[in-house]
Amino acid sequence: MAPPVSATSEQIADLWSERDTTPDAIDEALRRLLHERHVADRKLAAARVLNLVVVVDRDWKGETANRLQRVGRYHASRTVLCTVQDGRKTIDATAVLSYEPPADGGVGLMRERVEIDLGPDHLRRLDTIVDPVLVSELPTMLWCPHGHDDAINALLSRIDVMLTDTDELYEPVEALARAQTLVQSAYVVDLAWVRTIPWRERLAASFDAPERRAMLGRLSGISIEHRGGSGASALLLAGWLGSRLGWRSTQLSESDGGVLTGSAGRDGGEIGIKLTPVPQDVPGLARVEIACDGEHPIVIAMARAPGGLCVTESFDDGTERRWQILGASRGEGGILGEGVRQALLRDVTYGPALAAAATLCPS
Repeated sequence: MAPPVSATSEQIADLWSERDTTPDAIDEALRRLLHERHVADRKLAAARVLNLVVVVDRDWKGETANRLQRVGRYHASRTVLCTVQDGRKTIDATAVLSYEPPADGGVGLMRERVEIDLGPDHLRRLDTIVDPVLVSELPTMLWCPHGHDDAINALLSRIDVMLTDTDELYEPVEALARAQTLVQSAYVVDLAWVRTIPWRERLAASFDAPERRAMLGRLSGISIEHRGGSGASALLLAGWLGSRLGWRSTQLSESDGGVLTGSAGRDGGEIGIKLTPVPQDVPGLARVEIACDGEHPIVIAMARAPGGLCVTESFDDGTERRWQILGASRGEGGILGEGVRQALLRDVTYGPALAAAATLCPS
């Protein structure tokens, strides 16, 4: 075993690596690292909440590792990063045990990260490679950001949660169809859905007051602006509203520039729907506007702004109220961290929203 190396100013790491290794050797190395560190400091305890298996192309290993480092406090207990390299026939592996020195009277947590370098031919039997390395009796999440269907097929019966991002596939039709297939076999955490959390929370809060509840039945239109390539997020938000409010959704029409327009039926009327791609540096939504008709019409608009969301309420007498909600944006590092946290939760609204979004999606 190599001597401890410094990972950050507060974090220490023990390291093991071996070329042309086996899954059993990796498992044995992890056990030895944990045992030796626990003997050296009995105030350290192994984190035991979640396994995370990540399968990526070798060329994207660095970027993926950096994203995983930025998840904040939502690190998995044991992360297994499998990197796929064309032409590779053998398995190389590195195991890192990281921990923070415990505070006085407290307990410090140890987390394990395993990197396994393998070839495309290994993916069809990835279950036999990964299974000995996972902590038994913990839920396991799988993330394959670059596809690798062979890996998904091999591991689908062994995992509890599938992490995906329907915004990563540019065509929402394909992305949403793939997500609908995945939900048949595992609990799905969709990062495109996670990106809509601040918007859904603020929209729901806009109608939280009892005197505003009746306005939900008088919605007349919704307009969503999103970054080009984040059409799935926009469709999922529209699908969420439709599924929660009982709309009769129909397929939207696509015009020049990728703008989607159409309507959904509701008791007593219709709701106009418009989804528009706009320039934006980060994935996700840019602006959401909903209109309510009736005796006192109102338009509520929410727009992405530095540090949060800017909310504007416009009334039929020409008056406006405007304020900013701070801290609404998580950033992409926070999005991935929230996705990992969602593995331990169960959001029952995603499935119906996904089905409604697929109905809205133009063929």
